[in-house]
Amino acid sequence: MKTLKSIVSVITALLIGVIVAFVIKATLFQFAYVAGPSMQPNLEDRERVAMFNRAPIRHNSVIIFDAQGEDPNATSHIDYVKRVIGMPGDTVESKNGVLYVNNRKINQSYIGATERNQGTGNWTLSSLAEQHDWQVKSSTVPKGMYFVLGDHRSVSNDSRYWGFVQQKKVAGVVKVPFWTSTASKRFNINQAYKTWTADK
Repeated sequence: MKTLKSIVSVITALLIGVIVAFVIKATLFQFAYVAGPSMQPNLEDRERVAMFNRAPIRHNSVIIFDAQGEDPNATSHIDYVKRVIGMPGDTVESKNGVLYVNNRKINQSYIGATERNQGTGNWTLSSLAEQHDWQVKSSTVPKGMYFVLGDHRSVSNDSRYWGFVQQKKVAGVVKVPFWTSTASKRFNINQAYKTWTADK
């Protein structure tokens, strides 16, 4: 009888553990991997990150989203990791490697001059929409959508080429664990929203 009770206790504990793990994964966070170089120098290919499902999305938040239906080349489920530049209602413009959101010059201290300038070009949301034939053409970021860029602008496949990301496609906000990377890179991913101010 004692043996049976012990077995039941162990099974019960295991079931509770599985349920708790499932709830945490479904409601709080889970781990994911970055694929490709588009978020360099802050995130490397195959780097492991935490994804928080319910974290607020702000300017400069790094998000993971399902690109199928957003990027026409993503014909099956695939997760992209990008940085939120434009929130609903924003205008976004690039001039000579400088980003302007709502006509304000934006601090991009999380990347260097090379990443800011190479492959960036001059554009507005309207000019990009026409040039690349976006599904949703708008001069401002529509309600329930985001405009995203990779930090490594010259290699990133992002909103410049296929348009906005629907909020419902976002899986979560990326955070870098404290035991990985460098302090500056962790800040550039975890807390870059704090630098969302116009340059003087």
